[in-house]
Amino acid sequence: MDENVCCPPFDPTPWKNTLVSFDDRKFVKKRVRTFFFIPLNFGQVMRTAQAQIERAGAKVVDNMALSNHVSRWTMEVLVAVDREVPGQKMAFLKGQLLSNVYEGPFKNTGIWCKDFEALAKKRNVPIHTWYMWYTTCPKCAKKYGKNPVVILGA
Repeated sequence: MDENVCCPPFDPTPWKNTLVSFDDRKFVKKRVRTFFFIPLNFGQVMRTAQAQIERAGAKVVDNMALSNHVSRWTMEVLVAVDREVPGQKMAFLKGQLLSNVYEGPFKNTGIWCKDFEALAKKRNVPIHTWYMWYTTCPKCAKKYGKNPVVILGA
């Protein structure tokens, strides 16, 4: 991988307008402080999570970190891992989630969410929990010239 990027290239094909199956996928569960949904300590939380995962001999799977805004003040982040990480809060996702990929600046999130709601309605998939997967960090998005974001709903 290019030394100027830390995120692997993202292939959106398997995530576009589809149902994806998670078979007891394992996640380390972290909390991020937000101010009106804007993350305040996301980078710090992710660096700490990565260090804890590596210390346990585990690996992050698919560079996946799912964000769930539970309030204006808190966001849960689920980091996909290949095994349980001792001493960390874990979450397990099982079943099918509706998935679609969006591209562009984060200011378009509201537009993406409306489109995703319409897709869920069209596919007759009730959405109780939303997850945003920011597949590429800002530095790598700039390098790649793309900012793919996956919305998943279950």
